[in-house]
Amino acid sequence: MSDEALVAVCAMGESAALGALFDRYYSAVRGFLARLAGTDDRDLDDLVQVTFETVPRAARRFDGRSSVKVWLLGVASNVARHHVRTEIRRKRVAEAVAAEPRADALDGAAQVMTRERAARVRDAIADLPVKLREAFVLVYLEGVPGRDVAVLLGVREGTVWKRLHQARARLRESLEGALG
Repeated sequence: MSDEALVAVCAMGESAALGALFDRYYSAVRGFLARLAGTDDRDLDDLVQVTFETVPRAARRFDGRSSVKVWLLGVASNVARHHVRTEIRRKRVAEAVAAEPRADALDGAAQVMTRERAARVRDAIADLPVKLREAFVLVYLEGVPGRDVAVLLGVREGTVWKRLHQARARLRESLEGALG
C-alpha cells in the first residue's frame, strides 16, 4: 500500500495503517526529533509516541502537497514545539516556587503576606469559569499533559490550549496589582 493510501486509511481510524506508517517512518521521525528536541531517550520516546498518536487526527488534513515523510516530520515538529513550550512553562513555575522563601525562614509579617498572596491566587482560580478552571488546574497544577486533558474533557487538544490561554489572561487581569 502506498504511503498516501496509508494516510487516507489512517484518517478513517484504521490502526493497522497507523502501524504500517510507524514501521516505515519510526527511525526517521525518532532521528529528526533527537536532533530537533535534544531531549533524553525517555522524553524522546514520548515525543515519538505523541507524534504517531497525533497522526490519525492530522491525517484528515493531509493534502498530498508534500511526501508523507515530510508531512510526518511536520507533525513531529509541531509536537516538539509544543513540548518545548510546555517545558519552558514548567521550568518557570518550578523556578518561581524555588525562589519563594520557605515559610520557616520568613518572619511573621512575611508569612502573613505569603498566605494572603496564596489566598488571592486560590480565589482568582476559583473565580474562573468552570471550563477554564478545569483546564488550568489539570495542566498547570496537576501536570497532566494537554492531550490527556483533551481526552478527559472530551474536547479537541486545541480547545484545551485556548482555554489555558484564556485562563492565564483572566488570572493576570484578576491578580494585576494584587500581588505586587
